[in-house]
Amino acid sequence: AAQGPIRNILGGGKIAVIKAVRSLTGMGLKEAKELVDATPRVVKEGIPKDEADGILKELTEAGAEAEIS
Repeated sequence: AAQGPIRNILGGGKIAVIKAVRSLTGMGLKEAKELVDATPRVVKEGIPKDEADGILKELTEAGAEAEIS
């Protein structure tokens, strides 16, 4: 299963989504911001479905509209 993409950032959740992306990927601030600014983008690929479900939940709670593909 692959996680992604972040489709859209809802409301004022951009900072929370950047923080979530950083914690999920280990990216630096600049890289995470660039990923979020360039939506739709894949966050992680080639991961187990249960891990993808957890990532999806965390991104959604942070204010992202995301999906598992």
